[in-house]
Amino acid sequence: MSGIAGVLRLDGRPAGRADIERMLARLAHRGPDGAGVWSESTVSFGHRLLHTTPESLRERLPLASADGSLVLTADARIDNRAELCSLLRAPSDATDPALILAAYERWGERCPEHLLGDFALAIWDARRATLFCARDHFGVKPFYYHHTPGRLFCFASEIKGLLAFPDVPRRLNEVRVADYLVPLLEDKEITFYEEIVRLPPAHWMTVSRDGVRMERYWALDPSREIRMKSDAQYAEAFREIFTEAVRCRLRSAFPVGSMLSGGLDSSSIVCIARRLLQEHGGGLLHTFSAVFDDVPECDEREYIQAVLAAGGLRHDFVRGDLLDPLEDPERVLEQQDEPFYAPNLFLHWGLYRKAQQRGVRVLLDGLDGDSTVSHGIGYLGELARKGRWWRLAQEIHGLSRNFGRSPWVILKSHALRPLAPDFVRRAWRMVRPRNGSRAAKAGLLNPDFARRMGVDERVRQQEPVHRGASISAKRFHYRSLTQGIIPLVLEVADRAAAVVSIEPRYPFFDRRLAELCLAMPADQKIRHGWTRFVIRQAMDGILPPAIRWRGGKANLSPNFMARMFRATRGRLGHPEGGDGKFLGRFVAEAALESTRERFLAQPTESDALAVWQAFTLGVWLNHVQLAAEGSESVPKEGVRPWTPI
Repeated sequence: MSGIAGVLRLDGRPAGRADIERMLARLAHRGPDGAGVWSESTVSFGHRLLHTTPESLRERLPLASADGSLVLTADARIDNRAELCSLLRAPSDATDPALILAAYERWGERCPEHLLGDFALAIWDARRATLFCARDHFGVKPFYYHHTPGRLFCFASEIKGLLAFPDVPRRLNEVRVADYLVPLLEDKEITFYEEIVRLPPAHWMTVSRDGVRMERYWALDPSREIRMKSDAQYAEAFREIFTEAVRCRLRSAFPVGSMLSGGLDSSSIVCIARRLLQEHGGGLLHTFSAVFDDVPECDEREYIQAVLAAGGLRHDFVRGDLLDPLEDPERVLEQQDEPFYAPNLFLHWGLYRKAQQRGVRVLLDGLDGDSTVSHGIGYLGELARKGRWWRLAQEIHGLSRNFGRSPWVILKSHALRPLAPDFVRRAWRMVRPRNGSRAAKAGLLNPDFARRMGVDERVRQQEPVHRGASISAKRFHYRSLTQGIIPLVLEVADRAAAVVSIEPRYPFFDRRLAELCLAMPADQKIRHGWTRFVIRQAMDGILPPAIRWRGGKANLSPNFMARMFRATRGRLGHPEGGDGKFLGRFVAEAALESTRERFLAQPTESDALAVWQAFTLGVWLNHVQLAAEGSESVPKEGVRPWTPI
């Protein structure tokens, strides 16, 4: 976790130190251990340093090559260090930035293809008068930029860094407002600012006076298949790569912690990490868990204790049922820079703060192991299309037994519905009542605004592709791993953790593990009614049986609804945090009032989310008062302007 910033003047004007220092001041929270600035002619780079790895204790960024023709700034952790040191003939204790710079000298624009890990980087190549930028495979490390053709290109780890630069416009992106409210979250570049965008994951970009060129350097291959002789071989392959994904993320000069929810993913990470630390004398792993004494249906303490019982851990519980999802919303939005789609972020806030108190700087997280390993439910539709009714019946019976769901609901939802032709499903969606969170939230939009933004058409364009009749289990798996919400959630978590000087690391977003799991046959993802079959097999002897063979996991929605109800009863009259005139441009006030009243009378998850989104967007709009089009942002009279954290 570090902070990067840079300015490239494309019109030949000098890029002075003052602008980059102003940007770094807004990113100071990302790097309390040091700051560096490099400036020459039309280019300026900046860096804020947070020590995490042993090698980072010797880092000094920005970093120039021996002849001064290349300069690098980066927020990076490189995991295939031994391989790179061998290929590049670098010393084994080389810093990660030194390895990146050497990789660029060797491979040029192809260097990201040779990097494993999490990174956002920029290299000024004076020989070519070109800026080279790249972002890691899944978007763990953020990279925001602004480009005015022929005049200016600038980048930063957070939007606030760019907003500190006076030449960056502050115009509201109304398309993003509509997407947020529906929600439509597939666009991997868009932000709430028209002229600020994100570099998509697994892409590199070059910038020069000739313009911007962007290319994808890596993509999952949905056609690749792995065939092994036995379940044991699949389990061993998974265990080997998963163990390596955890091992390389344990590299730290400070105490390492891990989230522990009691679910299959976080528990697997903790058990593997504990074993690795014990084998190599790495000390105790510090785990952090949210518990819910007042909302027992959300509480996973039984499963958390099953992991703790084996010892080798320091542990902290955080009372998630006492945290307020609407606590200090102005400060949270100051931290996030824009409205965010992560209603349970308040739980992460509590866990991150506790980790900081314990001196932890590196925090492992089992985020989205579901997508990487896959539940394999799409296999049921495949079995139905192929007429393998006996195997289908066995799987449905097993799912019903293991997860406590009606076999008829499973049959209808996951086997029969995919058989219906596309035109039948489209017709049914046209005539059925509008229910579900997406339709309900779309109904909250101001009709004029929705029409102007073409919301209906955008919803149709972004209908989940896995609803198609011909979609295979592998294509369903691929879609889950490449959906736009993944980098969005990673960016939200990055900003929340940066405030307390913590670097989250995600073993399930390891490129090698994702490639392996996607290439496995469908029956390794679901077998005998057990979803995520391969990880359950791989964790034999490592994970407590109570967790390894548990069906499902706790749903945190009841706690969110209870906390929202308690936190907002006195605030629901004006949940947007002001007089509502800005929010009213985008949200139908009568529909929102109806949703509020319904939520108070009989809370539901859909209504809770709708109220939370309206509140979050309204607070942000009232605080920054961005113009819909054509003008710059103006601080609202009587409200303090946002300041660096």
